[in-house]
Amino acid sequence: MDINVFQADYSNPRQAKEIVDLLNIYALDPMGGGEALRDHVKKSLVSALAKIPQAFSILCYVDGKAAGLVNCFQAFSTFACKPIINIHDVMVCDEYRGFGLCRHMLDKVEAIAQERGCCKVTLEVLEGNQTAQAAYKKLGYAGYEIDPRLGKALFWQKQLPFISE
Repeated sequence: MDINVFQADYSNPRQAKEIVDLLNIYALDPMGGGEALRDHVKKSLVSALAKIPQAFSILCYVDGKAAGLVNCFQAFSTFACKPIINIHDVMVCDEYRGFGLCRHMLDKVEAIAQERGCCKVTLEVLEGNQTAQAAYKKLGYAGYEIDPRLGKALFWQKQLPFISE
């Protein structure tokens, strides 16, 4: 099994297509919401990512076939006064699960974070996604808390109305 993990080139048509295809596979999974990406997302995603200077994606190929994707965004820690990387999406195609591809991709993210002088890497994971949690724990990820008496940090959201699509 030949595993190749690298930072995607948003201007490469094959890689751009595979980013969209892989993200759509993830979106269709119950852990990704169970619905296909909207057409405008499929059409515009990679060009929109390319416009964000601190965005990057990691692709994983197995024997020349796209098998995994991680989308990341650089942010900033005010308390550490250093950049951080937030992992926004992690997906491995079903047929390639159990081969350590997640570890390979997250190792690449960590290497990029270190090159950029980041103080940490963050990610979000659903409470019910025990498989992903176990993988992340093996790699050193843990729930965030400042003081155990105050509990773990919670990731919240507020949906905003679409102005135009």
